[in-house]
Amino acid sequence: QAQIVESEGGSVQAGGSLRLSCVASGWGYGPKCMGWYRQAPGKEREGVAAIYNDGRMTYYADSVKGRFTISIDNAKNTVYLQMDNLKPEDTARYRCGADWGGSDCHSAAGAWGQGTQVTVSS
Repeated sequence: QAQIVESEGGSVQAGGSLRLSCVASGWGYGPKCMGWYRQAPGKEREGVAAIYNDGRMTYYADSVKGRFTISIDNAKNTVYLQMDNLKPEDTARYRCGADWGGSDCHSAAGAWGQGTQVTVSS
């Protein structure tokens, strides 16, 4: 069964760190890109970060540049999102996506996981 599964999020205080991971399995071959978007209640969806399977092409939202780092392990079809210096405005549900075609994996993807909650308290 093809699926995308995110790790559990968590709750941290402002200034803290969390690491999310996400595995894409069951498609038979690895995705071309993987990435994350987030959405908080009452707010628009925001593409957070994405990375292509060459490991060199990456995208970061301006709001997370310098604080978040995305990386990929192609052998495991796994993407990681290291989140440092977290702020209360980072509180949202984070969803992981993967794509095997031409989508960018932060605004669109072929498949998405169910999401995981990240809560940052001040």
